[in-house]
Amino acid sequence: MSSKAKHTMKKIFSLLCIAVIYFSGFAQQSPKKLTTEDYEQAAKFLGFNTYRLVDKANVSPNWLADDSFWYEIQINGERQYVLVDPKKKSKRTSTSLEELLGKKPKEEQRGSWTEVASPDGSKVVYIKDWNLWMRDTQTGKETQLTQDGEKNYGYATDNAGWKHSDKPIVLWSPDSKKIATFRQDQRHVSDMYLVETKVGEPELQEWKYPIPQDSAIIKIERLIIDTEDNKITKLNIPADARRGTLCDDIACDGTFGDNEWAPDSETLAFASVSRDHKKVTLRVANVETGEVRDIFTEETDTQFESGQGSINWHYLPESDEIIWYSERDDWGHLYLYDLETGELKNQITKGDFVVTSLTKVDEDKKMLYFYAQGKEEGRDPYFRHFYSIKFNGKGLKLLTPENGTHSVSLSPDNKYFVDNYSQPNVPNVAVLRDIKGRKIMDLEKADISRLEAIGWQAPTPIKVKSADEKWDLYGLMFTPTDLDESKKYPVVNYIYPGPQGGGVGSRYFSPSRSDHQSLAELGFIVVVIDGSCNPGRSKSFHDACYGNMGNNTLEDQISGLKQLAEKHPYMDLDRVGVWGHSGGGFATADAMFSYPEFYKVGISESGNHDNRNYEDDWGERYIGLIEETENGKTNYELQANQYNAANLQGDLLIAHGNLDDNVPPYNSYLVIDALIKANKDFDLIIFPNARHGYGMDSYYMTRRRWDYFVENLMGAEHPKEFKIEMPKRR
Repeated sequence: MSSKAKHTMKKIFSLLCIAVIYFSGFAQQSPKKLTTEDYEQAAKFLGFNTYRLVDKANVSPNWLADDSFWYEIQINGERQYVLVDPKKKSKRTSTSLEELLGKKPKEEQRGSWTEVASPDGSKVVYIKDWNLWMRDTQTGKETQLTQDGEKNYGYATDNAGWKHSDKPIVLWSPDSKKIATFRQDQRHVSDMYLVETKVGEPELQEWKYPIPQDSAIIKIERLIIDTEDNKITKLNIPADARRGTLCDDIACDGTFGDNEWAPDSETLAFASVSRDHKKVTLRVANVETGEVRDIFTEETDTQFESGQGSINWHYLPESDEIIWYSERDDWGHLYLYDLETGELKNQITKGDFVVTSLTKVDEDKKMLYFYAQGKEEGRDPYFRHFYSIKFNGKGLKLLTPENGTHSVSLSPDNKYFVDNYSQPNVPNVAVLRDIKGRKIMDLEKADISRLEAIGWQAPTPIKVKSADEKWDLYGLMFTPTDLDESKKYPVVNYIYPGPQGGGVGSRYFSPSRSDHQSLAELGFIVVVIDGSCNPGRSKSFHDACYGNMGNNTLEDQISGLKQLAEKHPYMDLDRVGVWGHSGGGFATADAMFSYPEFYKVGISESGNHDNRNYEDDWGERYIGLIEETENGKTNYELQANQYNAANLQGDLLIAHGNLDDNVPPYNSYLVIDALIKANKDFDLIIFPNARHGYGMDSYYMTRRRWDYFVENLMGAEHPKEFKIEMPKRR
């Protein structure tokens, strides 16, 4: 072969090599493609698939008169019933509850969802035409208890703001003869409007929805109704703000919170809370005359709270005492006051831990039983334990020693309790203890073998430092079950900033937490961190962002992710996404606008982006009252997301239900309008006729969330229109 031919062949060979290398590189750079099988694998870890695979998940006792109790467990989908005798330390199991008890268990008649029954079950009260009515459960006789109720000025109503139910807010007296309630004046506050999506003329939904810009708020005129003689006694005080010490308003969990009857039904103690939640006055009313006596007042610089999970003050008229709850020393603790003088007798609990819930008050033995967090060194400070202590603050005793978060159920005579305890990555154990904490017998241990058989794995507990290095922060990390630590994975930061709750939620064992493991299974590292500003720790920890929701945990989230990436190099911090719902929807948009160089993809669901458009009692609890700042803008305006929308650089998906009566959709519309005016690209899903949680459309949102992160954060293809389907019930 001539030298010229050799040169030509060499040139051709070189070109072929270049072509091979080029097309090989092109093939390597082509998008990863996730299949239907990948999505099916992810769906295996959603709650409707995982919960049914946990056997003997927990013990919920039904106490009987003789201190025995029965409970139900599930084993491989089959029900079993267990009867326990604490005195004999024995238990019997049957597939028939009637056979086990020797009789059919009595079903209590407690009224419908819109009725509230008296303690003895003889009467129920309900609302009709803005008035309060009563029905005798034996005869069916109906009695109109109030006569002058009118629209938006009715009795016992709970129909304003994001809660607008027809259930009356009342508190029956122990003797089932009297009712503590109120007349609610909401005539002067703002209205909310939502429109149903339908063919033809739309249906307008209208109700009262107070907002921070209202000059006056909803007021309640407190009163007592004697149902025996149909007598109404108004309490001799001005109308109170519709506020509570634990919840945003006085209707705490559908009950008349911050009210407590004396055992003899002759007096009523209650707490009056100021509009900004900073001032609380404890009062006692004579229910016969309506005269009210102030006992004492407590004021704080931020919000006053009476606990976590339950209202913790307690009225003790027989000993002329009040048990009070305060965070005055930076931790939530119990205090004993003299009822007559209003003077402090002694602090009951003290130390660097927080009492969360006062469960039982034994007046005869002068003992308190309560939950607390953060006392046991070396443990997750969100783990909840059960304790006892004397009224005088002596004899503090840990009754549930195992590491984990505990939930107890006391027997009616206070001799025993069932203790369920677990950790996010450790299944539940249930034991029976006596009131001194001594273990009587083991009851059940959750069996997750069927769950593990599908490849399930528990999340990893994590601990990082806050951005200011002041506090330890705790959370969970979810990784693919086939994690390859030599690879790099995009990171998804789930956020719920509170400040009334955190992203992790309870510290109990759970086989599924949202869709975190499912998303991880698609090839992501999912991280949840409870940042500063969340409850359950010290007051200074909770107040870290008081007055400015725009600072709520985002710097903690970024700092925490960077610390985790140093320990786990497979976390790719060049590809970080964020998503959240409600308050998390607000935080997600804030993250995308305020930290666009860090967060590349965000999904903001149902966010309260401007708290001037959200119910007054929540914003005023954590931000304070609306007021102008030095630059002429209000404090609420400075925190609203729409004013920073022009900073968007990454991919943002906004979702909202158009009938969201919790966070009205106008919150998202404000951000959408700002993005359009800033000429920004974004994505949008509106769920017609959906409320805050999207209802039947929620799994569609879940799938679209997977698609969005797969496409925009991972840079991969996803299967078209994958459908998440719940298994059919047997």
